[in-house]
Amino acid sequence: MLYLSEGLGLVTLVLWLYCLFDAITTPEADCRNLPKALWVIVVLFFPLIGSIAWLVAGRPQHMGAATRPSRYPEYDRPGRFVATNPDDDEEFLRRCRERAEEQRRNAPKPPSEER
Repeated sequence: MLYLSEGLGLVTLVLWLYCLFDAITTPEADCRNLPKALWVIVVLFFPLIGSIAWLVAGRPQHMGAATRPSRYPEYDRPGRFVATNPDDDEEFLRRCRERAEEQRRNAPKPPSEER
């Protein structure tokens, strides 16, 4: 019987740590029913009940792949420059050639060419 209580204690500890970390790392806007700080306090001071409450009532609901926000929100910014094929961008290629020529002119000469 002692092993069972140790196992339940370990499960409770793992659940508590998971829920505490999850509550801390969840964005404020995604928390449900209570403010994020209050969820962290509930999970912190009431390990088992708070963890279960976080999973049931506080954790963000799972979003489908179509509605899930991008992992890189800076790409979703309106007016962001969208990369194109560099071969189609003559201005880009011209600047690259100019920069390469300038770097060649400014590069130190190897000892064999200095004579």
